[in-house]
Order: sequence, then structure tokens, then C-alpha cells
Amino acid sequence: MTMNTIAIQDLKARLSLVLTQARSGTTVLVTRHSEAIAQIGPPVPGGVHRGVRSGVGRLEPALRRSGTKGRYLDVLRDDRGEG
Repeated sequence: MTMNTIAIQDLKARLSLVLTQARSGTTVLVTRHSEAIAQIGPPVPGGVHRGVRSGVGRLEPALRRSGTKGRYLDVLRDDRGEG
């Protein structure tokens, strides 16, 4: 993770550039009179959990046709409250 520092006066003039940097993963520390007052960084995805096996193995269906005997759409509708 990269961190840059910018004075608040420069931030006013270069806000679009700083936001582009933040979007690409750079954290920018905003200062006033050489004192840190704020931090602008990349967004943190909320509620995203990547398990320890993320990217490993192969995909398997959540509901197997044999387990529901072909009624998997009915099970899905019931789960969604559309049944």
C-alpha cells in the first residue's frame, strides 16, 4: 500500500487527481500546517469475505439436482419468498 501526503491547499486544486489515486489503491494523507488532519484512501468493500480456499479447487453447484429431485427452482422460490 502506497501513501502520499498533500497539503489542504493543494488538495483543493487537485481533488480529482487525489480521488483517482485513492481509487487505484493509494492512501493520501491530508495535512494543514504540516499536521495530519485527514486520510483519503481506497474504498473498503463491506461484507466481502474471502475464505481460505478462495480461488482453489473447482466450482460445485449449491443445490444438486439429485438432492431436490428436479425441484430446485421450487426450493429457490420458497427461499426467496416467491412460492
